[in-house]
Amino acid sequence: MIYLSSFLFSEESVDNPNIYPYNVFAEKTERRLYFGPVTMLYGNNASGKSTVLNIIANKLQLQGQEYAACNKYGRVAYFARFVAECRYTLGEREDGRPFREIPGGSRYIKSEDILYEIKKIQQEQVLQDGYVYEHVRRGMDKEAVRGALDSYGTRRQLENLMFAQEKYSNGETTLQMLEDFIEPDGLYLLDEPEVSLSPENQVALAEKLNRMARFLGCQFIVATHSPFVLGTLQGRIYDLDSGEWEEKAWTELENVRYFWRFFEGRRGEFALK
Repeated sequence: MIYLSSFLFSEESVDNPNIYPYNVFAEKTERRLYFGPVTMLYGNNASGKSTVLNIIANKLQLQGQEYAACNKYGRVAYFARFVAECRYTLGEREDGRPFREIPGGSRYIKSEDILYEIKKIQQEQVLQDGYVYEHVRRGMDKEAVRGALDSYGTRRQLENLMFAQEKYSNGETTLQMLEDFIEPDGLYLLDEPEVSLSPENQVALAEKLNRMARFLGCQFIVATHSPFVLGTLQGRIYDLDSGEWEEKAWTELENVRYFWRFFEGRRGEFALK
């Protein structure tokens, strides 16, 4: 499904070349992106991938948007002004009727959001352990501690924590968290969702997104430079390192070709002995 069809970033300019986010787009000759069910934004560090996603999230008022204030050069809210100058078009339903709004529940999900949720779960476990330790330290006998741990509320909390620890300790942390976040029929902006995932799980993540786009009516715009994600996701790829934001095949991308050259140069080390 295509809920967001295209997005035109502000074509206005400012006198000061350092004003954010105008400076991110100053050298771009092309300012419009077109989206399919799955669209990838590729680029090296500082290419503007996160900025692009956050501007879209702010324009569409998606959950997870981050406001970027820029008052270094005066009182003008340049970020808000830039967002206001952007334009977008919505897609069409299968029967040809246009969408009038982005589906509710759509959101912008950053890698740090996932890591924060994991850290919170780990912190809850630490707090629970600290609660028990503190009562023992204060002189509560073993029978009383056992009674506290056997209480309904504490037992439910421990069950939840044990489930969470099992759930998030098997190498599929991000996979499971994204599954918790993503619902059918929504637009999702994902900023480097592969962070902390092994190559095998990066491929599994991309395969899961392919299925969600195909069978659950989800639309994804994914910022990534992972060759495993780029090579597995089925959609168009924009190279944000190029001046015109060219569409490219994943095998044409510099980061992917760097991996290829790295392993090709060490081919002999992989020879069977």
